[in-house]
Amino acid sequence: MTSTSSPATLLWFRKGLRLHDSPALHAAIQGSAVLYPVFILDPNIVRPDKLGVNRLAFLLGTLRELDAELRRRGSRLTVLRGEPMPELERAMREWKIGRLVFEADTEPYAVTRDAQARELAGRLGAQVLSPGGHTLYDPGVLLEAAGGALPKSYGGFGKLVAKVGEPPAPLPTPERLPPAGEVADEGIPTLEELGFTGHAAGLAFCPPGETNALDMMDAWVSQPQRVAAFEKPATDPSAYAPAATTRLSAHMKFGSLSARTFYARLRQAEREAGAHSQPPTSLVGQLLWREMFTTIGAVTPNYDRMVGNPICRQIPWDDAPDLLAAWTEGRTGYPWIDAAMRQLNTEGWMHHLARHSVACFLTRGDLWQSWVAGQQVFDRLLIDADWSVNAANWMWLSASAFFHSYERVYSPVAFPKKYTGASSYIRHYLPELAQVPEQWLLEPWKMSVSEQRQAGCLIGRDYPAPVVDHAVARDRNLERMRAAYAAGKLG
Repeated sequence: MTSTSSPATLLWFRKGLRLHDSPALHAAIQGSAVLYPVFILDPNIVRPDKLGVNRLAFLLGTLRELDAELRRRGSRLTVLRGEPMPELERAMREWKIGRLVFEADTEPYAVTRDAQARELAGRLGAQVLSPGGHTLYDPGVLLEAAGGALPKSYGGFGKLVAKVGEPPAPLPTPERLPPAGEVADEGIPTLEELGFTGHAAGLAFCPPGETNALDMMDAWVSQPQRVAAFEKPATDPSAYAPAATTRLSAHMKFGSLSARTFYARLRQAEREAGAHSQPPTSLVGQLLWREMFTTIGAVTPNYDRMVGNPICRQIPWDDAPDLLAAWTEGRTGYPWIDAAMRQLNTEGWMHHLARHSVACFLTRGDLWQSWVAGQQVFDRLLIDADWSVNAANWMWLSASAFFHSYERVYSPVAFPKKYTGASSYIRHYLPELAQVPEQWLLEPWKMSVSEQRQAGCLIGRDYPAPVVDHAVARDRNLERMRAAYAAGKLG
């Protein structure tokens, strides 16, 4: 058994890829003579069928930035590759680790993995510290304040947060760190070294790393009136250069931006502005949505699936791989839907109202496919794919949980007409429609054959015909939803 008197500490980064407001980092450096900051590239996660090229590129860029910031403070990041437990055990034995520190995580895979890490540390005689840091509040604090029964509505959750009070203040960034031990590692790999191909266009849209995260946050909070006026549903889903929102969701997912730091700066901006928008539509409101979904996800079995999920309505979805593939690849024949899905495939992101549109279309609106299938596509392709938020939003948009007004369906034709930029957005992501006249752009199948030839876009050859008739599918699916709600069956 390794001696517990060793002052060496292994700080295991997973999320929380930052130095500002990092409870795990502060715990790790207390009384540590030698610090080993480590990230493990887990082959259960880092593989092309699970992880899109944009998200992996964002992760690798964030790790490079983290390593640079550690080096500025006298330390460095060691990147290991392999199954977490064998890699962790080898490192702890070789480096004579007396203390293992990692940020707490509530996702099911992480909960199992971290239990194994605690058991390993126990066998090796090492102390384990696992403070929170991914959310504004410790989920256990909110659960206790709720008496063990978390509210499932935003209004109820807001009352719970008000009862608990303001979240803890952010922690300062350490100026110096304990020296890192001498370690030979392979460094931070490239996409190609990990078997990934393709161009990560999303990095231009959302640059990775803690410095970029803080700069992007500053660009917003330094304009108090912009913060005060922000109401997320009023932003434009067709805006792409630049986007109409903060683009900070990926930094929140990886923890290159602290939720508490962002919250504190937003509150300061609101005070400076005076009158300001309010939750749920304000920027502070967006952080509370994230908090709500993460906290409920932490205590709900099977949160990312329909079967066995106690809050999820059981709906008899179809299983049509051809329709799912057409949706995933942006070839449904509905330009608004296809442009959004092409943006997702190209850049790893889309506006939240575009996400609403495509999620409704896949599930209760048009294609009647399971929200779980859509969630899995988003989980693979989105840079900002957050397990709990992604699952909750898919339950919401499919009217399986949280939201129950299933008769409110996003039209793939009428909805984008609200936005003057929709035409530019569609032509940008669907260049085959570049010459289609404005009057037919959302419904190109209505062009005559001569008009199609003139536009250089023959329907069925250059751009697909619609996979369903929206009006027919909507009416049929409304009847299906009524039947599912009448059955009243939850997981």
